[in-house]
Order: sequence, then structure tokens, then C-alpha cells
Amino acid sequence: MTDHSNTPTSIRSGGRAARRAARAAPLADHLRPIRPGMSGGTYAPLSAEGVERIHRAALDALAEIGLADAPQSGIAYLTQAGAVLGDDGRLRFPHALVEDTIAAANRQITLMSRDGAHDLDLSGTRVHYGTAGAAVHMVDVDGRTYRESTLQDLHDAARIADRLDNIHFLQRPMVARDVLDNLEMDLNTIYACCSGTTKHVGTSFTEPSFVPHALELLHLMAGSEEAWRARPFVSNSNCFVVPPMKFATESCQVMEACIEGGMPILLLSAGQAGATAPAPIAGAIVQAVAECLAGLVYVNAVKPGHPAIFGTWPFVSDLRTGAMSGGSGEQALLTAGCSQMHKFYGLPGGSAAGIADAKLPDMQAGWEQATSNVMAGLSGLNMVYEAAGMHASLLGFCHESLILGDDLIGQALRCVRGIEVTEDAVSLETIRSVCLDGPGHYLGSVQTLQLMQTEYVYPAVADRTSPKEWAEIGKPDLIAQARARKEAILADRASARLDPDTDALIRSRFNIHLVA
Repeated sequence: MTDHSNTPTSIRSGGRAARRAARAAPLADHLRPIRPGMSGGTYAPLSAEGVERIHRAALDALAEIGLADAPQSGIAYLTQAGAVLGDDGRLRFPHALVEDTIAAANRQITLMSRDGAHDLDLSGTRVHYGTAGAAVHMVDVDGRTYRESTLQDLHDAARIADRLDNIHFLQRPMVARDVLDNLEMDLNTIYACCSGTTKHVGTSFTEPSFVPHALELLHLMAGSEEAWRARPFVSNSNCFVVPPMKFATESCQVMEACIEGGMPILLLSAGQAGATAPAPIAGAIVQAVAECLAGLVYVNAVKPGHPAIFGTWPFVSDLRTGAMSGGSGEQALLTAGCSQMHKFYGLPGGSAAGIADAKLPDMQAGWEQATSNVMAGLSGLNMVYEAAGMHASLLGFCHESLILGDDLIGQALRCVRGIEVTEDAVSLETIRSVCLDGPGHYLGSVQTLQLMQTEYVYPAVADRTSPKEWAEIGKPDLIAQARARKEAILADRASARLDPDTDALIRSRFNIHLVA
């Protein structure tokens, strides 16, 4: 009988196991094939002429139509800056005022993390993916049902996002429907997010009078007001306009209070094409750009140079029904076109992508989320909001989908990275060696082994086994795999939790609904 224990088959098997172990080990940051802040910008759906035409139309809209319903404080700030208040109550913005503001606006924005390890540099075409939204339901993938979202669901989402490499920030993705008092909801939202992740957090406020309480909470978390102002790790997602072309009075007052408190601002214009924005994609971009330019003037009139993200978020309608269609190809184009306008102005910007109209994390959700996330990344969008977990056109959020989205965004980031063409990468000497002197394949070549981890991205949950291997390991289901990873993450103590003394101090001052 022949002894096969030392045959090449055994050697290959051992090599495969070693390679799997190597892939499972964490890579040093500088060796990772993908990372936060990689530069996109290779995709441009708008021609240079189209960009200029949109810019001119936005300037004309601001000069000739203007915006209504600014608060009295906003009217004072804006007229002092050079805006003109008409007899019809609308503020109009001369071309020179807008262009001067663009030229002077803050372009060097870094969104801080609480631990300093996840800061986001928004310069140039650096791309970052994260969550956002105000879903009012949680998706139960087991029962295929929707239920009202809770504060614990929000905290769990933060804890999961904290552990996902390709989720770079957490903007509040859902509303804590079980906290009925609005002030307590706003404060508990901050607490649930910041005690779940040390990554940058975005949130909103219901009323201007709530902002001082939130700032007090953030000062306690940071250690002092000075420490907070040096590293503000929470930004204000501010819907400062009610499209079309009206200021949201209370939100503007919130914005003024947040600027005074040293909090970065996301200027969020969220018109819906065919409903509250023009139906043509170009027209929806014009209105969003005009509204955000008005917001940029507003912010800089309150405090010149204050960090403000140019948040053009126009959405798409299914014109047959009027319902939102966030998972459409048109939405992907809208987002990429807005990103191109951000780059035209040289301003840090954000927009929405990754939204699924699908109710569950299924094949429809996959194509909807992938299309817009890839196009957003390739366009060089600085902040890709709502990139994972969102279903039912932003009405539902799903923890399992957040985890699956981490894999999806990993592939999107690999597309953003693109193809490096170097002397070594063209591989002529490797081809020569393999074909003339070697085994006729590249599986064991030094080059292949060196690039396994630095050139290729491997999913954490997605299945790449053969049908035979898949059957042998019990035919794992993708949703079940995501659920298992969720349960493993939530079984660990949150690494972002606040120290006991700080937590006790916060709980003595505020009614925190999460159990200590």
C-alpha cells in the first residue's frame, strides 16, 4: 500500500489552511487593501458644460427666486451679509455674495471621533461610508415583519457599526419610538450612539431649546467644554430647508445654536424629484445646490469658516405612484451628480446612497444598495450617508442588513481604489518566470502570495465556497450568517462604553433610558 501522507495534496491542504489563517488575522492599517478616506472621482455623469449650466441655474435661482420663511435671526444674519429681503418676505442672494462665500468657505474639515482613531478627513475626493436616516421601524428578518424601533435597537446598531471596518461613521439611522418625550429622545439618542461607538456620530434636534442640554451632555462625555470644542465628535444633521426653496424656521434656529456650541453642521436639502423638486434629474440637482448654497451663506454669516458639509440629498419619486424610490438607478445618478457639484465647488459634501426600496435584505436590496454605493464612491463623494441597513425607502432599518452592508461596501471601496499600474503590477517578469521556467500557473508564485491580502478584499459573511463545499458545511444561509455575527458582536461588552464615573454623572443629570 502506498503512503500518501506526504503527497503534494497534503502540502496544498496545509497551505490552504495557512492562507485562511493569514487572511483571518487583522492586517496593519497601511497594508489593508481598502480603508476609510480612499480617493474616488473617476466617475463623472455630468459633462463640464452640464456642471457649469447647473451652477449658473442655481445662482440665478438664488438671485431671482430666493428662499422664504427664514427666522428673524436668520434674516438679520443674512441681510447683514448682503442678502436682500423682498416685499414678499423672500431672501434673495446676489451672485457675488454666493461666489464670495464659496471662495471663503472652510474646505479643511475633519469630522472627529471620540477616540481619535476614526477621524474623517473630508478633503478632496476622499470617500467615507456610514449610516443615516430616521427609520421608524426595525426589520425582523426571522418573522419577515416590521415593528417600531426602540432606543435599544439604536444602541445595538451603534455597537454593531463600531465593529464593522467599512462603516466609517454613525449618523442616527432610526428613531427611538419608545422614548415619548422629545427632549429625552434627543438626549438619549446621543447617549445610545456615543456609548455604542467611538466613531463620529451625527444627530438632529427637535427644538432649538434642546441644544444647550445636548451640549451639556457632550461636555460631560468629552470631559469639559474645552475638550469638546477641541474635538467635537458629534455633528448636527440639519434639515434647514423645506423644499422647494423655503427655510425650515425652527431647524435654522437649531443650526444657529449648534454653530454657537461648536458643532459641525450637515446642511441637508432633501427634495423629492417630481414632488418637492423638479422631475428632471438635472433640475433636482439645481434646486438642491441652490438650497445648500443658501445654507452655506447662512452658516458663514453666523460664523465665518464654521465647518459645514454640503448635504445635497435629493431623492427620487416613482412617478407612477409618487412614492419614494431610493433604490433606483435615477437615485444613483442624482447622488453621483451632486457629488460632482461638490467637487466643482471644492467643498466637503455628502449625499444619500445605499437605500433599498426592498423590504428585506434580499436580491432586490442587493442590487439597489450596490448600484448607488458603488457610483457614489466612484464619484468621490466624501460622506456616503444611509449606505447600509436602510429598507422600505428609509422606513425600516435592519441590523442584519447593516452587517451585510459592511461586505457590500468593502467591494464598493475596492472599486473606488481602482487599478494600480506599476512596473511590478504589469507582471512581465512573473509571466516570463511562470511560462518559461515554472509550473505554468501563478498559484504559488511569490507575487501571488504577497498580494493575497493587500490587493484583494475578502468578505466577512458572504459565501464563496463551491456547491460541494457549501453542502458539506451545512448549506449556510446568508441571513443566518449575518444574524450569527450580530449576536456575537452584541454578546461582547461595548468597547465604546463610557467610564463608570462619567456614566454615573450623566445619569444623575439626565434621564437615561438604557439600563446601566
